Amino acid sequence: MVYHYKNKGGNSNVCTYTFGLDFIKVQFNDGSVYLYNYSSTSMTCVEQMKKLALKGIGLNSYIGKTVKKNYAAKLR
Repeated sequence: MVYHYKNKGGNSNVCTYTFGLDFIKVQFNDGSVYLYNYSSTSMTCVEQMKKLALKGIGLNSYIGKTVKKNYAAKLR
């Protein structure tokens, strides 16, 4: 299921997200979709990204500052 990111901070580039046991897919406002998984970044990072996605704040910043280009695939 795809969820709309709440963007409580008001300035995020994250649009939607979906996640499973060991991954999260993040769609940005430009339409790009990135897959992050335990292998590409780490279990700790993916689980933190899931928490931030559910809170609706901080995900874009976390990706930019911590995860950076450690994605498994650019899907779109």
